[in-house]
Amino acid sequence: MLKLDRYDKLILAEMQQNGRISNLELAEKIGLSPTPCARRVKRLEQSGIIKKHVTLLDQEALELKLTVILSVSMDRHTPERFANFEKIIGDFPEVIECNIVTGQSADYLLRVVVPDMDYYQAFLLGRLTRIEGVTGVHSSFVLRKVIDKTELPLEPYTGTQL
Repeated sequence: MLKLDRYDKLILAEMQQNGRISNLELAEKIGLSPTPCARRVKRLEQSGIIKKHVTLLDQEALELKLTVILSVSMDRHTPERFANFEKIIGDFPEVIECNIVTGQSADYLLRVVVPDMDYYQAFLLGRLTRIEGVTGVHSSFVLRKVIDKTELPLEPYTGTQL
């Protein structure tokens, strides 16, 4: 595990805000010269802390108006059953997040983004519930996003920020 210092955390914070920031601009913002800054970014990428660079799209502008949180229950809790579900669900572009969970009646929580209710119905009845082993699906519809961020916290919350 790579030990992060203050400069590494500054680099990560800036890059989470703007993944297209130039090395020169990044170096200026964090107070390093460009060469050591570039070396640090490369080290963060090679260590796997920076997994990839992406472009975030505007869901509304793409007319993907419906976000659904799905609880999915499976009939058997076997590695084979779970592996089959995960392989199939991984090919559904509408599923933008899938997590195995505990403490719920469901086995998986999914976040699904679709254009509208008609599309969702076709997705649910025509594809999701047809996956072998799926025994129950509970849908919750997002009315409004209160927090919608991609940045991970780089410092632990100490309780003194209030």
